[in-house]
Amino acid sequence: MVENKNQELLFKLSMFEEQIKNLQQQLQAVEESITDMHSLNLGLDEIKESVGKEVLAPLGRGIFVETKLISDSLTVDVGGRNFVKKSVPETKEIIDRQIGKLIEISEEINEKIEEINEELTKTIMEAQE
Repeated sequence: MVENKNQELLFKLSMFEEQIKNLQQQLQAVEESITDMHSLNLGLDEIKESVGKEVLAPLGRGIFVETKLISDSLTVDVGGRNFVKKSVPETKEIIDRQIGKLIEISEEINEKIEEINEELTKTIMEAQE
């Protein structure tokens, strides 16, 4: 009987640990996305001063091409592979909204982690009684 309770407790604790680990990985991915979006926002500020100058444009995965920036007009994917011309301020607004959504997701994940920690603490307290 005691052995079954101990096995059940160990199972619950490992489940809590796994859930927290998964949520922490999700949180890390969200935080990295927020950091990337902030960097992108800062990079947009430099576009106005770079019109007419040569810049390095990323092609993907660490590959860049030298190019001359002829305009500060941006082509933005607004979802569903729909591309629209946007100004730098308009694009920054889109990015700010995306950052806001990511922050909300981050807060939700933190709340879930807190809930699991409370459940974990409760389970441990009950086991000690």
